Amino acid sequence: MSTFHLDVVSAEKRIFSGSAASIQVSGEQGDLGVLANHTPLLTRIRPGMVRIVTKDKKEEIVYLSGGILEVQAYDVTILADTAIRGEDLDQAKAEEAKRRAEQLFNENHGDVDFARASAELAKAIAQLKVIELVKKRR
Repeated sequence: MSTFHLDVVSAEKRIFSGSAASIQVSGEQGDLGVLANHTPLLTRIRPGMVRIVTKDKKEEIVYLSGGILEVQAYDVTILADTAIRGEDLDQAKAEEAKRRAEQLFNENHGDVDFARASAELAKAIAQLKVIELVKKRR
């Protein structure tokens, strides 16, 4: 099985560094998969997750609040604004963030508030989806 080197880093720390057989990530234009020898690519990623399958077929799920994905033939880098391992996410905090974002929508103080509320809501929903997926895997 062909592999590539994957680094998933955020401003705070390196979340993953090692060999991967494949990844699935929430790209700006939709979900995409990456295998070894993938065509070079540079794209923004939206709030969501990266699903990592290691060379020994173990799966790891990491929440990403957004960032950049760079793909080379045998080297893939994800530079995330925030990256948190799925099992480290706090469901109560994610639900509270979703509630606050929905409340911002209801206040409706202009375009800037709407854009901020929309971004915060997307992040909270992405966290909740990752939490749900991690729970299903257990």
